[in-house]
Amino acid sequence: MPKNSKNTDSVTSRGFTPYKEKKGEEYMNDAQKEHFRGILQTWKRELMEEVDRTVSHMKDEAANFPDPADRATQEEEFSLELRTRDRERKLIKKIDNTMQLIDDDDYGFCETCGVEIGIRRLEARPTATQCIDCKTLDEIKEKQIGG
Repeated sequence: MPKNSKNTDSVTSRGFTPYKEKKGEEYMNDAQKEHFRGILQTWKRELMEEVDRTVSHMKDEAANFPDPADRATQEEEFSLELRTRDRERKLIKKIDNTMQLIDDDDYGFCETCGVEIGIRRLEARPTATQCIDCKTLDEIKEKQIGG
């Protein structure tokens, strides 16, 4: 292995270093909260930058094509982009709500049963509000009701 790969091994594809728990460490202590606050702030900043890029792209690319097919293609492209940004807007709101949970010392615990959600699950999905068991039950119920 190359010497310089040591640093990149500890960084995931999302760009953060996984939290290394210390033996006997209390769950959701200040260090863990700061770890997740950093992940959430970085994620939010990236989403906001993407919104800015979309606005610039739409301004730069907006053209009144004489060919109706070209116009329709551009409209469809913009529509897809706006739908994606709308989903990201909702995600930004969820990130803000999660940051509030950290501030209120309610982060990291299942909103349904109150157990610890777990560091690795939260790193995979920092906005998770349920433990894996409660989330699985909700999805099973949803499938049964939805068909």
